Amino acid sequence: MIRRVVSASTIGTALEWYDFMLYGTAAALVFGGVFFPKGDPLAATLASLGTFAVGFFARPVGGLLFGHLGDRYGRRFVLVVTLTVMAISSTAIGLIPSYQSIGVAAPVLLVVLRVAQGLGAGAEYAGGALMAAEHAPPGRRGLFAAIPPTGNALGVILATLVFIPFTWLAQDAFLSWGWRVPFLLSILILPIGLYIRSRVDETPAFTESVEAGERSAAPVVAVLREAPGSLLKGFLVSVGPNVATYIPSVYALSYLTGNVGLAAAVATGGLLVANTVKLVTLPLSGALSDRFGRRPVFIAGATLCAAAAFPFFWLLDTGNPMLVWLAMVLVLTFANDLMLGSQASMLPEQFPTRMRFTGVAASRELAAAVAGGTLPFIAAFLTARTQGTWAISSLMVVMCAIAIAGALGVKDGRDVPLGGGDAEGGEASSALTDGAPAERAR
Repeated sequence: MIRRVVSASTIGTALEWYDFMLYGTAAALVFGGVFFPKGDPLAATLASLGTFAVGFFARPVGGLLFGHLGDRYGRRFVLVVTLTVMAISSTAIGLIPSYQSIGVAAPVLLVVLRVAQGLGAGAEYAGGALMAAEHAPPGRRGLFAAIPPTGNALGVILATLVFIPFTWLAQDAFLSWGWRVPFLLSILILPIGLYIRSRVDETPAFTESVEAGERSAAPVVAVLREAPGSLLKGFLVSVGPNVATYIPSVYALSYLTGNVGLAAAVATGGLLVANTVKLVTLPLSGALSDRFGRRPVFIAGATLCAAAAFPFFWLLDTGNPMLVWLAMVLVLTFANDLMLGSQASMLPEQFPTRMRFTGVAASRELAAAVAGGTLPFIAAFLTARTQGTWAISSLMVVMCAIAIAGALGVKDGRDVPLGGGDAEGGEASSALTDGAPAERAR
């Protein structure tokens, strides 16, 4: 069953993040010239990246909404709903007429559909990792929980492979219809995702919680009342992965094409290389967290991200494709995956079953809204204002330090089962946060 759960969660996550990250690529390369008035290229780029950020502001709302449903009605139910929302929204984006055709209605429709994407994505990552974590045995929870996040990498790879051939079209053809095809394909993969997820059993932890009558009537209120410290620490540690994800995967695309003058295919090729390596580094990081603990592995990744903040842009500025790809692998893969691989099991271990989906989704997605979706926009603004990248590199260092501070306060719960009767006290109980034996968690 754990193999089926991990496979279904990973494949479903890949299909859903194909939709979400496809938007990031198009926002950096296309939307400024299609959905906004022609004139100032910087203004169009900022507006396009602003719509990218809108989806992240919707993610905490989706996390709270679907987290509530996941804690009340089950993890599997939520993952089926979010997959449907994402696929329909992405398909509709591919059908929006350009600004030249319908005027201001074009960006308005784009924002509405991006919000819908954000609502679905707000529960996807948390739900996939949570399904695996609650099915896994304690001693291998880090490994199994870190495998579904590779679906993010698979989704990016899939989106990149589909998108790259269209970047080779003539510019007029690419901007008029070429970019739309990858979005329209989203509707074709929806039945595949629904079939896969319908075959997965509900988690034992949630089933036990239901049978014991432990479901919370208002999981959001329960988290705020009983585990505010866990929510805050989860928010802080989630800042780091957002920095290491969206600077190289979104802003770097715009920077390489607009500032360095490289072809879009070079930038997207770097994403393809970095995300292919992730298929190995993410599970490896989860396994390392089983052996050495969640906190040391996470802090190693955040420290590497901070150390690479300045060299990352130095390598991009060379314009050498191999060095550009090296920079992306260094930050987006090695630094990021040490954080993501350990975080996948770290966050579920901080909350009891009856509020776990809500706690994990809220802490992750609040950080995504504050430190993820806004970062490409801020990076573009700072680079333009300072005539260089030192300001955004400095900001990356500060944000990584914030993530390290959060990780220092997180206790290790890797030896505690995530059962239905776990963590009945406040702050996910001292049994969970102190990493005490399983007997104390009961």
